[in-house]
Amino acid sequence: MELDIIYEDKHVLCLIKPPGIPSQSDKTEDDDLMSAGINYVKSKGDNPYLGLIQRLDRPVGGVIVFAKNDFANKELSRQVQERHTKKEYFAVVCGKPANNKGILEDYIKKLKTINMSKVTTAEDKQGKIARLEYEVLETAETAEYGTLCLVKINLLTGRHHQIRLQFSNAGTPIWGDNKYNKVFMKKKDFTIPALWSYKFGFKHPKTKKYTEFTSLPKNYPFTIFDFFKSDINRERQM
Repeated sequence: MELDIIYEDKHVLCLIKPPGIPSQSDKTEDDDLMSAGINYVKSKGDNPYLGLIQRLDRPVGGVIVFAKNDFANKELSRQVQERHTKKEYFAVVCGKPANNKGILEDYIKKLKTINMSKVTTAEDKQGKIARLEYEVLETAETAEYGTLCLVKINLLTGRHHQIRLQFSNAGTPIWGDNKYNKVFMKKKDFTIPALWSYKFGFKHPKTKKYTEFTSLPKNYPFTIFDFFKSDINRERQM
């Protein structure tokens, strides 16, 4: 597997994860990004060690960061646990959210037997709080899917399938999502959810300087939005 490297030093390796590739090895035994990364650092004569800092669901592409040693892994994992990292996503949702900006807050529990999650209540002992901020950047009308909206998401917690489930629960499921969008659950053809890890920011484990990496999606349906066609417009809205 050829790696798309954004940045690398002695402590971190930042890549663009292709949609459909597992972040790390799983029961499918398909090729995964972490194993490919380990082979890469090993081929350079470096310590064949990588720690996964932020896991992306298999269908999700975009920025992903690995730690290259135990020290960096512990420091970055601590930042994730203490919510000191910045995680932003782009998504295309079906329909239009009630407000152009807002916060989604739900209690979520993971259904391990079917690899899905569901919204539950605060009283459910298995439920965990899930919060995200969103902003609608652009709206497009399509013949096949009706109104689609491009949204930017600031992920405040990191729950299983959180973004996909919360937007579905809010009545604006993510385009292409075969698990949480009823329109695509009925389709025989497999589609990749329009969800992209746009930004990951953190304090560098060694220098302590705030560092962030970004990547923009280049696949449909993101490409129908003017936001990704104009550098000037994009810079103005970021």
